[in-house]
Amino acid sequence: MSDFQSSLLGWYKAHRRDLPWRRTKDPYRILLSEVMLQQTQVQTVIPYYRRFLKAFPSFHDLARARLQKVLKLWEGLGYYSRARNLHALAKTVVKHHYGRLPSTFEELTALPGIGRYTAGAVLSIAFHKNYPVVDGNVQRVLARHFAMREDVALPSTQEWFWNLAAQLLPEGKAGDFNQALMELGATVCTPRSPECPRCTLNQDCQAFRAGLQNYLPVKKKKKPTPHFHIGAGVVRHGKKILISQRPLKGLLGGLWEFPGGKQERGETLPHCVKREIREELGIEVEVGKKLADVDHAYSHFKITLHAYECRYLRGKPRAIGCRAWKWVKTKDLVFSEIRPSAR
Repeated sequence: MSDFQSSLLGWYKAHRRDLPWRRTKDPYRILLSEVMLQQTQVQTVIPYYRRFLKAFPSFHDLARARLQKVLKLWEGLGYYSRARNLHALAKTVVKHHYGRLPSTFEELTALPGIGRYTAGAVLSIAFHKNYPVVDGNVQRVLARHFAMREDVALPSTQEWFWNLAAQLLPEGKAGDFNQALMELGATVCTPRSPECPRCTLNQDCQAFRAGLQNYLPVKKKKKPTPHFHIGAGVVRHGKKILISQRPLKGLLGGLWEFPGGKQERGETLPHCVKREIREELGIEVEVGKKLADVDHAYSHFKITLHAYECRYLRGKPRAIGCRAWKWVKTKDLVFSEIRPSAR
């Protein structure tokens, strides 16, 4: 146990990447980095992290901001529920905790969007408390080192990871130890082609000694990824274009888009666009030429978006299947914030 701890901490001290959130002990900045890093690569996060802090340097600044401005700064980072939860969290911290992030597990996990992993990361890194973390990188390192051959998705396997991570924690050094585990998984003990010969833990790694490093951790085969076709309409009325705001809850909640939706079985794409716009906004349009086809992959499904030129015919737009709508000029689409016309 002590050899594992000392080897890993020594390696981390010598090889850790110089990342902006590692230059601070400010709980707000550490929390922000942990939220942004969920399901997102480090190099993608860095510019977003810097821009976000420039706009909202504290919980007070974030709590005062309009949600649309927060979502605009998050644009392109994905998993937008993280931004909505972070905004709600800031309001709660300002209202109930005087603008300071609480430092107990119970209080942290009561905040919007904070689960076991994020609470453990913040408590260990920002508050120097002995709490473990388990993410994909940590699972991979532990599964290989200790030759865990059960499916990592099983609840029993997950609990095994958390218990082991807690047992491995060196008293008073949990923050560096947790970051070291994640760093090793991200840079050396990678999902494919792990660099075992240069790993500081390879001498006692059971997977490396048995030649199993490319077979662990065990993951159940995923089901085929669903693929949906989406019809969207660029509805013109004079010199303006109609956009709608998605409901706050759900996928891409609160973001603005060209109205449209999923194609139904046996339905043509032009009919899909016309139907979706009627159901979403209560207006009739004439569907014209196709403008573009765009492929995009989410975590659990893929889509192909088919965009059509549309001409407004009749009806007053109403927020039926959306949160709000607005007629905008083309140049307005690049503005940092759009205020809705109706709710």
